[in-house]
Amino acid sequence: MNDALPLRFDPSGLVALNAIIALMILGASLDLRLADLRAVARRPAGLLAGLSAQAVLTPAATCLLSWAFRVDPALSLGMMLVAACPSGALSNVLTWRARGNVALSVGLTTVSSLAATVLTPFNFALYGWLNPRTRPLLQEVALPVGGILLQVTLVLALPVALGMLLGSRAPRVAARAERPLRAASFGILVLFIAGAFLENRALFAARFGDFFWLVVLQNAMALAIGLGVARLARLDDADTRAVTIEVGIHNSGLGLAILFTFFPTAGSMMLITAFWGVWHLVSGLAVAGWWGRRAPRPAAVPA
Repeated sequence: MNDALPLRFDPSGLVALNAIIALMILGASLDLRLADLRAVARRPAGLLAGLSAQAVLTPAATCLLSWAFRVDPALSLGMMLVAACPSGALSNVLTWRARGNVALSVGLTTVSSLAATVLTPFNFALYGWLNPRTRPLLQEVALPVGGILLQVTLVLALPVALGMLLGSRAPRVAARAERPLRAASFGILVLFIAGAFLENRALFAARFGDFFWLVVLQNAMALAIGLGVARLARLDDADTRAVTIEVGIHNSGLGLAILFTFFPTAGSMMLITAFWGVWHLVSGLAVAGWWGRRAPRPAAVPA
């Protein structure tokens, strides 16, 4: 897959990018216990609403959106890759700022990260094939499903397991490390994406009109899907905030890592994915700030 965009990236940074993502997931998992997952499982409405909105409805809606608007096939595949990625540790921080249910947010991040070992390559391949405009481009390459599955396992599933293990075996160490680890890894990721933008600023400026509205529209759609599904599931305010943010925030760093590893010449896909990493910070902070000024309504007590 080569769309002839002269996107510059130092391949040596790929290891660093994967390490940053793994550290973010590790930090988000340090205070997670099996008891927390059991508690979320005992109230499965929020978990099911979030997972269905994130892993089923958002990828399907993205496919329809890119097909209906006749989006450039390479840009469409970038949108589909982002939609296929799970939520990231950033969603937990934003949910906390929004005064939402942080336990549900962490549970959703953990389960979606584990499920992504299968769902990310599956959804990307499925919806890339279903869209008749992207199908020929996808068929030009042999999609390395096994390689993507292995990478997602190492970057997401393994850090979740290690974080939970460390948190349960060495809780004092985990408590001291959790906040600085989250802050440091998130800050480094922001700097990494900013560096990629600066190195390719002429290209981003030249193609800004091509991808800006696509990312904004897709992100708004994802947030709306999360909110709509939460309302239909009749979740309380705190759970609704967690689900909405979880569905609207995607691990674009994972998407970049997949692209740089398996599709290093897919410049248009990288434009979409890299800008997602910036835009969902803007939209996520705006939504969290809006909700953070308003206390969630207490859950209704069953009669």
